[in-house]
Amino acid sequence: MPLVARLGSGIPLVARDRELDRLRAALAKAGEGTAGAVLLAGDAGVGKTRLIDELAAGADDTLVLMGRCLDAGETGLPYLPFAEALGTVKSDVSHRPALAMLLPQLTLPAAREPGTEGMIAPSLIPGRRPEQDVGQLQLFDAVLGLLGDLSEQQRVLLVVEDLHWADASTRYLLSFLLSRLRSQRLLVVGTYRADDLHRSHPLRPLLSELVRLPAVDRLDLAPFNAADARRFVEALSDDLPQDVLRQVAERSEGNAFFAEELIAVATCDDARSLPSALADVLLSRVESLSPEAQHVVRVASVRGRRVRHYRLHEVSGMSDLAFDTALRELVQHHLLVVHDDEVYAFRHALVREAVYGDLLPGERVRLHAAYARHLAQHLEERGAAAALAHHAFESHDLPTALNASIMASKEAERAGAPAESLRYLEKALNLWNAVAEADRPSDVDESVLLRRASWVAGTAGQPERAVAFARSATKAISAEQTPEEAAEIWLRLSQALSILDGNEEEHFLVLAKALQLVRDREPSPTRARVFAGKASSLRQQRKDDEAREAAELAIANGETANAPGAIADGLGTLAILDDHANRPEEAKASFERAIQHAREVGAFNNELRAWYYYGMMHYDRGELAEAARVYNLAGARAKETGLTWSMFGLEIRILQVLVHYYIGDWDYAAWASEPPGMSVSSTVLARLASASTHLTVSRGDLAESERMITKLRSDWHRDIQIALINGGTGAELALWRGRPELAVERVTDALEWARKLGGPWMLAGIRIGAIGIAAHAEIAAKARRKRDAEAERNAVAAGHELAEHVRLTAQNGKPRAGVLGPEGRAWLARANAEESRLEGPGDPELWRRAIDEFGYGVVFEQALCRWRLAEALLGAERRDEAAGQLRQADEVATRLKAVPLAEAVASCAKRARISLRADEPVRDHVDLFTPRERDVLGLVASGRTNREVGEELYISEKTVSVHLSRIMAKLGASRRAEAVAIAYDRGLLE
Repeated sequence: MPLVARLGSGIPLVARDRELDRLRAALAKAGEGTAGAVLLAGDAGVGKTRLIDELAAGADDTLVLMGRCLDAGETGLPYLPFAEALGTVKSDVSHRPALAMLLPQLTLPAAREPGTEGMIAPSLIPGRRPEQDVGQLQLFDAVLGLLGDLSEQQRVLLVVEDLHWADASTRYLLSFLLSRLRSQRLLVVGTYRADDLHRSHPLRPLLSELVRLPAVDRLDLAPFNAADARRFVEALSDDLPQDVLRQVAERSEGNAFFAEELIAVATCDDARSLPSALADVLLSRVESLSPEAQHVVRVASVRGRRVRHYRLHEVSGMSDLAFDTALRELVQHHLLVVHDDEVYAFRHALVREAVYGDLLPGERVRLHAAYARHLAQHLEERGAAAALAHHAFESHDLPTALNASIMASKEAERAGAPAESLRYLEKALNLWNAVAEADRPSDVDESVLLRRASWVAGTAGQPERAVAFARSATKAISAEQTPEEAAEIWLRLSQALSILDGNEEEHFLVLAKALQLVRDREPSPTRARVFAGKASSLRQQRKDDEAREAAELAIANGETANAPGAIADGLGTLAILDDHANRPEEAKASFERAIQHAREVGAFNNELRAWYYYGMMHYDRGELAEAARVYNLAGARAKETGLTWSMFGLEIRILQVLVHYYIGDWDYAAWASEPPGMSVSSTVLARLASASTHLTVSRGDLAESERMITKLRSDWHRDIQIALINGGTGAELALWRGRPELAVERVTDALEWARKLGGPWMLAGIRIGAIGIAAHAEIAAKARRKRDAEAERNAVAAGHELAEHVRLTAQNGKPRAGVLGPEGRAWLARANAEESRLEGPGDPELWRRAIDEFGYGVVFEQALCRWRLAEALLGAERRDEAAGQLRQADEVATRLKAVPLAEAVASCAKRARISLRADEPVRDHVDLFTPRERDVLGLVASGRTNREVGEELYISEKTVSVHLSRIMAKLGASRRAEAVAIAYDRGLLE
């Protein structure tokens, strides 16, 4: 047997100290409770795996979990690297049943019919929401939870290699995990080939998103320089001549793997005639083997990077002795390496690529066919159907490829991998017309495949394609299909259309077609689902009586035909209708019944939806404490079911932020508003960030609030709720920063957006308008200080006009419960009170009414109104009453850490010489300036020059300049004219 070369893994690591130190520093930081991730990029063969191995080998008291992505066609398992990494975990995973979708040793969940209770269709949620797969969400949450549990026991290093080959589901899971790295003792390292990322590579957009996350770092592994390449080659070879070593170092171009293979050729063959290309080097190594070993390595290359012993043996067709001898030769020459579970793997993917690329066309087809025959006998294995689809297609067996693709799609869907399910369905649809009708599967037709493709496209985040597939499905409906089968297709199209804006009319027409097909049919699951969808649609159109009738039919049909998802859907609609009809006791009973039923049948999305609207009922009625209780229970249930980050889980989280903000539990609101990782494509995450601006603005984090509100402006098109929230918080921010003109701009922008999308009387306009009136009042006050009568008249007129719009909105708007609720009445009262400030200090009685209206539990707004009432009382020379209001406002602002309000209250008390606390002395002098500075500023404001000021005050011109410098420093001005203007704006000059 020829000589065997040494591997780089057998020598100390060369020239990678800097990169290794960075990785070790990140791992040490993770051990201290700051989770992180490193994306390690480098060309193929540059040494990424060796660097990771060195990191893992030196990681004491660390649980190392490693997984590798494989090239398309090599495996049928979605999430393969995570399955491989977590498959070694010995801890009990029984309390996380969703992991069965990931770990091959566990049983997959039962198959689900698309569009039923196993998946989320956004029929009852306000606005447009993406469809989601419950199984995938539960799986993601289970993986995150498992890693968190493991990191509590010891530091965890999770390595995912070869991300350039990652399937879509693996990419989604990686993004989910990295965006949620917080305080876990966890470091995630992902490696990928930088030279493989062409312009349209699917990993590129993910990398662009991930590197913006604060916990993610990128590390580029460059090839060796000339000196380091020479050191590496010298360490690798003990006895080759110096001229050969120099030639190897030069030809390797700093690539460690290329250098190893060149050394192997030089050691085993003629050291004076080294091949120049890497593929030639690798093939020359293969050609030096025995014919039997060459046959085995070629058979192995057709399966992929890894292959099981029994599979390779059977497909090779060799006797036991000859097969074992050939395998031993391949292992000794470092072409294959032995892994656990009787798996052989190519030492490097480049070896496999070179061997496979060298196969003759006929040889390649025959070997793929042999694998297909083998896999057809082992379809009970996880991933076998997908592998069979690949090998059958490559061997031109199209009927087998079609059937296997359909099976693979179903398996991927059960595994919570909708993107992979869609890929196999698309392959099946592409093959459908190429396969003779007699060879097609008998249990499905093209319209069924298109309907399933529509559903998985929607859950894979491709709503436009979901609509396109569903429309194609309606065109493929045949006369042989039953009305129920045709109705399912039309129902699917209506669901897909409901996701995208501008399709309301078509959505109603399509749903009517589905209903027409089953209206006079016997009860069936399809009929129940159609009635449930119709009930939701009618409710959205405010046709409550018709919606109630349809919901009751959905429940009755569901009970008869055993369609638990439709029953839960109908119960949820009935509960919402009871709430709309102002029947709180009946609504409460209906919501609790809907929640209980959904829990019993495992319809988790329907359960969370019922929780959401149950809390909304209390919220709309001003029962904030009860709403907080319901949403806390709902949030706990979302966590328990692994759906914290589902559509309804996030809706519940947003309401937790708002309700706890209103009741004054700001620490809880801050916890709930912590984003689970921003995603540029996520409407709901943008809404969560939008809700959090209530807190950041009111607590005085003005710079961060400005950054976030400015960024969220580009997200207004996603959901009108973002515009409605940030239109108000953005204006409040501008007011706290002393920029009322900007506040007016933001209010005008938000009201115009609301008018364009929701009509002229959206109830959120009451709150936004009230803040806008406050801005006009500030502009009018500023104009009065400047004695600008025209500007004052304009501001007053604009404020009155906006106040009238607010009153008309309250009169013409359509509240969910039919009458304006406590929130709307409170903001209307504040709008009226703000209007009274347009021409003076304000009407105390109107401000008292606003305080009373906010008394249903909104503590911050009530405290703000007390501050404004105090100003109005001071204007009416009722100082003692004002003192009481200021002290109450100060107590709330201090408790909430509401810095801007606290400062405003303190400033008002300071000007009025009111003590806010019993132990605080009353100061007789509260002026910002010294008496001399005030004299100087007053004369400068009257137009005097420095020389004239000095002559009048009997001081030198230089002394005047010193005083002016101090005045400008105190005001933050750069010029004397700017200082005078700021002083007028702040009321420091009369």
